[in-house]
Amino acid sequence: MQTIWLSGAEWFAVLRIGLGLWWLESWRHKDKKSWFAGGGITWAAGVAAKHRWPVVRTSFEQVVKPHPRLMAHLVAWAELALGLGLVAGFLTPVALAAGLVLNLVYLVLMIHDWAEQGQNLMMALISATALLAMSWQTWSLDSAWGLFR
Repeated sequence: MQTIWLSGAEWFAVLRIGLGLWWLESWRHKDKKSWFAGGGITWAAGVAAKHRWPVVRTSFEQVVKPHPRLMAHLVAWAELALGLGLVAGFLTPVALAAGLVLNLVYLVLMIHDWAEQGQNLMMALISATALLAMSWQTWSLDSAWGLFR
């Protein structure tokens, strides 16, 4: 593959690292005190309560709402782990697949908010592309340690 400046594999590594930085920004901008007290989940409960798909409302009520602090921690620490894993290239296929799933969950939950839709669709597309291009082959701990050959 011919490209300008970097090789194709290096461009995919740039994409992976950029996605990792995006996840780190998602983690960084949260008001941690409010978020870990369950504030983010309370906000999401309001969104889920008005959702057009009954399965989303029911799933949120049964799985997320009973455990707001646990879910708040799960979401925040998952975003941090995804960001660090993608930037460092550590367990990259796992991070890309998990990020893809998390973005799809966000996408389904936020079906009414077009601004969120754009961000989640873009992040999901980058995750899928970086996963299929095996972006961990360049500039990653996975490559340095011979993981996922």
